[in-house]
Amino acid sequence: MRKIVWLVLIAALASAGWFTWALLTPVEPPGQTFVMLRPGYSTRRIASELKSAGVIRSEEAFILWHYLLRRGSLEAGEYLFAKPANIVGLRKRLRRGDVYFHTVVVPEGFTMFDIARAVEAAGLGSAQEFLKAAQSDTALIADFAPGAPSLEGYLFPDTYQFSRMQTMHDMGAAMVKQFRQVAHQIGLIPPAASGTPERGSSSPQIVAGTDLERTVIMASIVEKETAVADERPIVASVYYNRLAEKIALDADPTVIYAELLDGTYTGALHHDDMRFNSLYNTYKYAGLPPGPIGNPGKSALEAAMHPAQSDYYYFVADAQGHHRFARTIEEHDKNVAAYRRAMRGK
Repeated sequence: MRKIVWLVLIAALASAGWFTWALLTPVEPPGQTFVMLRPGYSTRRIASELKSAGVIRSEEAFILWHYLLRRGSLEAGEYLFAKPANIVGLRKRLRRGDVYFHTVVVPEGFTMFDIARAVEAAGLGSAQEFLKAAQSDTALIADFAPGAPSLEGYLFPDTYQFSRMQTMHDMGAAMVKQFRQVAHQIGLIPPAASGTPERGSSSPQIVAGTDLERTVIMASIVEKETAVADERPIVASVYYNRLAEKIALDADPTVIYAELLDGTYTGALHHDDMRFNSLYNTYKYAGLPPGPIGNPGKSALEAAMHPAQSDYYYFVADAQGHHRFARTIEEHDKNVAAYRRAMRGK
């Protein structure tokens, strides 16, 4: 009997030693190791995934420790393991949901096609999935842009942190939420208590400040035309002046966007492209295009809301990162000639 007691005691001590070793000894992960723990996984399935990834020594030790504590559930999500850790510390991470977030940078002027590629490059899903959401989730903006054909223009440029547990809808909604915040800040979307502004004037500045969809479309063109913040109100004034006189906008970026929608853009514009048959082609059709051609930032939105007061109708690049503005076609032609000479001299 004494021998049996000793054997049981030795076995218990050995088990306790093994459990302590498996529980407390840090495990070095094989490089940067990502583990996806999906909603609905059992504790046993989680332990199996962690063991297969090489971040714990024992499934049994993990399961036993979790049930011994009996404090809350483990959070689903994608986890990155890059440093040595033991089961105690690892379980704490899973309890607090210390999931990995992927960074998606959306610069000013990015189109939904650009954003889709950025989402894909961040490992959050395919570009096609994001585009499908951007083109179908217009209910997200129906309250202030009921005529919008997609979320284009309302996916606000910013740096975002997304987890792989978020859907494409979630990502689009986060970008629209940021647009709302900035639009409220600059007065593009009025506070709920103020009601809907009256359209009491045909002045470009007043219309730009009250008609949200029109403003965002204009801002998207301005954003594409110049990266110089000080020039944006002047560029906006050129286009508003042309609209007032019913002169076609003749904006190259709208042609590019028309071809992007068609899937035929080759990376450069040619003379024949100006005849491309699309309502987005502002060489072929007068007025604003039916929707934004990119996602403008705060500066471009403000320029579209508050354009400069000018009598300019034309502008062209000056080969130094800025633009030359003109009142007449004769003055514009001289600016174009100067630009071509400057480009030949480079």
